[in-house]
This record gives sequence, structure tokens and C-alpha cells, in this order.
Amino acid sequence: MFSRTTITFARSRAVAYGRYRAAAVATTCVRVHPFHSSVSPKIHLWDSLPGEETKESEGVKRLLGEARADYFSKKDPKTGLTKNDYDVVVVGAGIIGLATARELLKRYPKMTVAVLEREAEVAHHQTGHNSGVIHAGLYYIPGTLMAKTCVRGADLMYKYCEERKLPVERCGKLIVASNKDEHKEVEKLYNQGTANGVQGLEIIYHDKIKELEPNVEAYSALYSPNTGITNYWLVSQSLMQDIRDTGRGDVKTSFDARKFEKTEDNRVRITGVEPTQKGPLLQVTAGKVITCGGFYADRLATATGGDGKKHRVLTFRGQYYQLKPEFRNIVSRNIYPVPSGGGIPVGVHFTPTVDVRRGHQLIVGPGACITFSREGYKFFDFKLQDVLDIFTNGAFWSFAFKNIGLSLGELYRDLNKRAFLKSGQKIIPSLRGDMVEPSFAGVMAQVFEPGGIAASEYIVERNVMDGLVLNLRNAPSPAATAALAIAEILADTAEQDFGADFNQKK
Repeated sequence: MFSRTTITFARSRAVAYGRYRAAAVATTCVRVHPFHSSVSPKIHLWDSLPGEETKESEGVKRLLGEARADYFSKKDPKTGLTKNDYDVVVVGAGIIGLATARELLKRYPKMTVAVLEREAEVAHHQTGHNSGVIHAGLYYIPGTLMAKTCVRGADLMYKYCEERKLPVERCGKLIVASNKDEHKEVEKLYNQGTANGVQGLEIIYHDKIKELEPNVEAYSALYSPNTGITNYWLVSQSLMQDIRDTGRGDVKTSFDARKFEKTEDNRVRITGVEPTQKGPLLQVTAGKVITCGGFYADRLATATGGDGKKHRVLTFRGQYYQLKPEFRNIVSRNIYPVPSGGGIPVGVHFTPTVDVRRGHQLIVGPGACITFSREGYKFFDFKLQDVLDIFTNGAFWSFAFKNIGLSLGELYRDLNKRAFLKSGQKIIPSLRGDMVEPSFAGVMAQVFEPGGIAASEYIVERNVMDGLVLNLRNAPSPAATAALAIAEILADTAEQDFGADFNQKK
């Protein structure tokens, strides 16, 4: 217990210290902030904090681009906040969001654009965790947007990678049929691909297959020499650099956009926060907004005022294995089975990689198992809100019951390595369990249409928030291949929807 004398002495010291601090403040803080007239006259505020109203930081400019350096060094005199106002804000820094921002900056030399990304890096989810295949355009119904953008997107992707000197290989692809019944699918894909304008397609049979890939056992195959591989995570880093190099674009990571409001001057105020943190609030304003939200496309769209009942997202995990180093040269091309039906998946396949993070590997996979969290990279990852979305999604359950064998089979293969590899052994009989080791997992977003159909087209929601917002609601594979072409489509749509104000930025 403290004595009365001790308490009295402590109070005397506190009073004396308070008088000293008050005198110090009165002596050193001599400027009164002009925009704080309502504040008590006893509180004095400096006009700016250290680092404000200074010349641009060359380090910030070098690392984060001229736009960030310029905005960071200047202060909005009305609010005291660092300036964060743009002509267009793209929400989501996967490969499509980045490609869209780059496309806008290319088309409109006066436009300012920012990309907001929830994660601490760009391309963190779907873009950074896939097989890296540049698809030729075989699987998609002729005349659809998905078919057109895949073929054009592949051409643009090869050109972009070659211009930027990024890893890219036209290694080719075999889609194999194990028997005569499956051969019908080979013929179907050949006809579709030819109709879509895919070049160099050829149907080959057992002996020719053995010449190309001695370890592959098949009745027939569709040979696609223009299918290739790249590293989409690295492509995304390059796109981010392109955006910053314009001096008019910025990419803001660790910005979880949560609230979208229409302002009095007909703009959009976006408020967010760093994930897992309560503050400080982050805020930008934009003339127009385009969302490319991937896993969270439906929730982002709902936050902007879009239709929250339609185009609801579910996610599926694809687990990959990889051949051990001494076996990774077992094939030199992409080797796929014929499609298994239902819209997903394309089946367990073999893919060489040119991945700067994971190295040169031959990966096997993926499956397509429903996740219990939208970021469910492991089987037991669980999030209640995401599970409720599954159970209340009638379109998904229609799909699951129509494809019960496929649904249960994918669940079983996700849990059982032997069952997973059995699918691969159908193509390469010499594959053994001791030849492979675990690799990464990817998660993909998928929308199901009423009646249980996996949406086979990109879905864009237009004229949201009185025409200020455009939402990309569904962009499954081949979205990475098609990203540069999808960006052209979104830019065209934005020009149509956003009108005269948008076109003035040319």
C-alpha cells in the first residue's frame, strides 16, 4: 500500500509536469492551423507534419512510380490528407485488373488511374497460383467472347512476353484420348479450335504420339503446337511497372476497399483499411470505378450497389504435385486428358513450368475440390460466411447433383494422393507415387448460372451507381491467357458506359 505522503508527492509532481508541458506548448507551437477555427484557442497546430509539402522523394519515385511520389509529397489544403484523386480506379490487382489499368493509360494519355489491391502484393491469388499455360483456344464455343479473347489474348501474351523478355515457351500441347469413345472429344475440340482460328491443329494417333512423347499412352490426341507456358505472376509484376512508369498510374497494395459512396460532385469515394487492421482509414476518390475482384467479385459488386443476388462466386481448390527432379523430364509438352464434362475441371494434366518463384518443374494437377473458405488453399480451411454462401447457392447444388460422380470424385482425389495419381497414370502408365512430391495449391473462382450450369462466359455488370461503376463478375480460365484481350473489352465497355467525361481524357 502507498502512504498518504507518497500519494501527495506524486500529485504534486504531476501538477508541476502539466504546468511545464502547457508552458512548452504555448512557447513552441506558435502557428494556428487556418482550417481549425472551431478548435479551442488553447490548442495550436502546425500547418504540416514532417515530410509534407516537400519535394518529391526520388526513392519513392524509383520504387513506386512518379504518381505516388507526386501525391505523397503534396497535401490537399481542404482536408489535410495526402492527395488521392484519380480519373479511374480499378479495384483488384490480379492480372485482369492490372491489364485493364494499363490499357486505359495507353489509350488515354491524360488519364490518371489507380489500382487498389487488398493483399500486400499483386497477383497474390488466382494469377499467382495457376499452371502458367497460355491456352490456344480449343475448349470454347465458337463466337463466344471467351473464345475470341482467348485466341487474341494468346497472341497478345506471346508478344508482350517477348517484348519484355519474360520467360515464355511455345512448348505445345497434346489432349489425349485413351480409347475410341474418348476420340470423339478429340474431334470435337479440333473442330472448335479450327472454328476459333487456332493455327496448326492436328489429330494424331498412337505411333505419332509415341514419337513426340514416348511415355504417353493414348489411342489418339489433338496436337496444338501454339499452346505454351509463361509465368503470370511475373507478367503481373511487369504490368504493374508499366502502370507506374506512365507517371499517371499507381498501384496501392494492402488496401481492402470496403465502402463505395457517390459524392455530391458525382464521383466515387472509396474507403478501406489495411487488412487485419482497424485503422487508419484509407481513402481515394475517382471519376469512375472498375472492379475486378476475383474471389470477392460478387461482394465487391454488392458494395458498389450491384445486384448481390446474381452471379455469386464459389471457389474451388486445385492441388498440384510435381515430379521429383530426377523425373521431371518425363514429358516436354503440356499433356491433358480430354475434358471430363460439367464445365469444370479439365482434368489432371502434366505441365512444364517457367516459374521464377518455383523454378523449372513438371507439375501434375490440378483437381477441382470445393473450398470451405474463399482462400481455402488447404482442405480444412474454414470460414463461416463462405460456407453459408455454399449452402445457400441453389445454382451450385443443381450443378453438384447433376454431376454427382464428378463432384464426389474430385473431393476424393483432393484427399487421396493415390486416387489423384491414378488419373495421371491413365495418360502415363509408368508414373509412380514415389516419383512425385507435393507442390502448390491454387484456388479459382467460379459462378454458376440458374439450373446448375458453370458460367462459360465472362460476365460484366454495367451502369452501377448511376453509371459510375463497372463490375467484372466472372472471369474463370482462360482469363490469365486472355487478360490483355479482356482488358481491351473492358476499356471498350467503359468508353461506351462512362460517356463524354471519359472520352475527354483522350
